[in-house]
Amino acid sequence: VKVLNKLEEFEAAVRRTVRDVRLDNDVVVSVFETNIRVLGGLLGAHVMADMLRQQGEWMQWYTDELLHMAKELGHRLLPAFNTTSGLPYPRVNLRYGVLNPLSRTGTESDTCTACAGTMILEFAALSRLSGESVFEEHARKALDVLWEKRQRGSDLVGTVINIHNGDWVRRDSGVGAGIDSYYEYLMKAYILLGDNVYLERFNTHYSAIMKYISQPPLLLNVHMHNPTVSVRSWMDSLLAFFPGLQVLRGDLKPAIETHEMLYQVTKQHKFLPEFRVHWGQHPLRPEFAESTYYLYKATGDPYYLRVGQSIVEKLNAHARVPCGFAAVQDVRTGTHEDRMDSFFLAEMFKYLYLLFSERNQLHFDIDDYIFTTEAHLLPVSLSTSQPRCQSNDTVRLGPLPTLML
Repeated sequence: VKVLNKLEEFEAAVRRTVRDVRLDNDVVVSVFETNIRVLGGLLGAHVMADMLRQQGEWMQWYTDELLHMAKELGHRLLPAFNTTSGLPYPRVNLRYGVLNPLSRTGTESDTCTACAGTMILEFAALSRLSGESVFEEHARKALDVLWEKRQRGSDLVGTVINIHNGDWVRRDSGVGAGIDSYYEYLMKAYILLGDNVYLERFNTHYSAIMKYISQPPLLLNVHMHNPTVSVRSWMDSLLAFFPGLQVLRGDLKPAIETHEMLYQVTKQHKFLPEFRVHWGQHPLRPEFAESTYYLYKATGDPYYLRVGQSIVEKLNAHARVPCGFAAVQDVRTGTHEDRMDSFFLAEMFKYLYLLFSERNQLHFDIDDYIFTTEAHLLPVSLSTSQPRCQSNDTVRLGPLPTLML
């Protein structure tokens, strides 16, 4: 609502959140999903509320309540990191943690690479906004483990890893489901935090991706230990974010080629099928709209406005229902599911609105912020602030990249 300049609605939503939301529930949650959706949402809203308060007209009653809630939630997620490796458990009980007999988490031993590697933006932002370094330290340690466990010959990572001994459980490697936002967060952690280590790791992985996985316009899945062998001949819909990430890096040609291939799929099936047409589910994923936005920002080509228009038209024609928008159960039949995930509002509408907005229609400079994987906005000025104490690794601050945005 802040992006839309609906300031009255935003202030009312913050009041309701502070009044009604409790975080001590006896419920088992995904650490990854709770981080990107709930913690990221609280932090993004706090940043906007603080901005409005400083501007002097709105939110004058606000005294960092959302940040306090974010800090509480962060502490409730921390027990997930109580492992010998530093990789987090995939699930945690918000009231009882992981190891408490009442936690009912099952204490799974495996997690996906994206689940363990998609904590650094939110946890580092929480550390730098709250002054408590523990969150950033844990997220960084998890990234350190994934980096150390990469296949040294190919510089690729697998899809599923054991959180106790760091052994790979699934060795297939790609840029889609199970790995996607790990790569995204390495690049964006450099932009948000200014630490060259993240950029160096991303560039190493990116070279491997372009060598083994990217076969324009396709993005393959390969064996991490034998990357010349393809695991499958089809692509999943989550990898539609990757052209946008390539834009952030300034690698436009393969981004344009892969995006165009995905666009042709949407022309045939209306939406990107979930995994392959034999599994035709489409839960209104926003990644294709995200990459469309980035490509338009980078190129200024009105072609991408037409792509965005087609997304809007397909949503209205095939997903709109009286109470909102419904996930598509099968793109071949157009049947619906009774669900509309939070990422549809957090990402799809935001990227589409920004795609068609002129810069002077926004009431803040969007380039001062980085999007989390859930499209929450965190200020890049956090790179100049440090948590109270550092982890063992030396933080090396470097210049931010020149983004093509």
